[in-house]
Amino acid sequence: MLSLQRLVTPFFVFIFTLIVCVALPASAANYPAPKEGSWVAKDFKFHTGEVMPEVTLHYRTIGEPTGEPVLILHGTAGSGANMLTRNFAEELFGPGQPLDATKYFIILPDALGSGKSTRPSSSGLRMKFPKYNYDDMVQAQYRLVAEGLNIKRLRLVIGNSMGGMQVWVWATKYPEMMDIAVPMACQPGAMSGRNWMMRRLLADSIRNDPEWNNGNYTAQPRNMTRLLTYFSIATSNGNIALYNAAPTSAQGDALLAKRLAAPFRNDANDVLYQWESSADYDPSPGLERIRATVLAINSADDERNPASLGMMESAMKRVKNGRLLLIPESAETRGHSTTGMAKFYKKELAELLQDAPRLKK
Repeated sequence: MLSLQRLVTPFFVFIFTLIVCVALPASAANYPAPKEGSWVAKDFKFHTGEVMPEVTLHYRTIGEPTGEPVLILHGTAGSGANMLTRNFAEELFGPGQPLDATKYFIILPDALGSGKSTRPSSSGLRMKFPKYNYDDMVQAQYRLVAEGLNIKRLRLVIGNSMGGMQVWVWATKYPEMMDIAVPMACQPGAMSGRNWMMRRLLADSIRNDPEWNNGNYTAQPRNMTRLLTYFSIATSNGNIALYNAAPTSAQGDALLAKRLAAPFRNDANDVLYQWESSADYDPSPGLERIRATVLAINSADDERNPASLGMMESAMKRVKNGRLLLIPESAETRGHSTTGMAKFYKKELAELLQDAPRLKK
């Protein structure tokens, strides 16, 4: 396989640095402090047929359980905490805002395999951990909501990137569980094109790194930061924003040096599982089953989900009550990372929460 090892480490560093730059955690949040908790799912069965006696699912909540429940899903290799940013949480959770935490009970889970939930590194299983996919991750989220938190219906399920794809899975797999579905920075079709090929190259670069040692490393492979920075630059920043940040080769070198200096704070096996979990993603066969009101939000400059493919327009025709909001490219957008900035859609989200019907089972 092609070796991206000298380039890929920058990928994750760059991706996470960019997301952090787009939406820094608030220093004085305008919403109640999150409460953290964990719930153990017993006898968790994966799509492979493997069963783990216990799977721990970590989560955060904001607001009181008496509020209308809202589920918010994060992107690949992140956690629920990644959604608690100035440009997302402070635009949505404060008084009078679309997801006012005095009215809504906001649930932010760490996906199976991510954050503080059970994952290859925390279980000690390393590469013997069951190969999970998005169906497994959504099943874990469903069990947390329905069994762990005893919630019968969600007013809204909203997610970004991987979280957006999982919103499509939720809407097709558990159509009775939500009134509103808002998938962002994704498409409801098979993982394909650049989106999949870059993921495959990332995974293969990890597997082909001698320091990875078939997952039995004693120290994190040094190339992880470079791999992730490469991936991020290729798929997550927006052409205009990236050019404005580095209009000369010298400024480009300086930007890369900054990204590459950031330490890798994840686990290589966890990262490998997280990106490979998307391989069989394809909610398209179930689009007609969706009962929720759907607002799909993408940006015109999303590198992973090009608007020019026409996939969204074709898919939305099969959704009974849905529409697409396409954010135009501008100097303010950030490609795949644009939907981390709620200012681009908070008006539409507020109107949707006000007008969308509450479904009956």
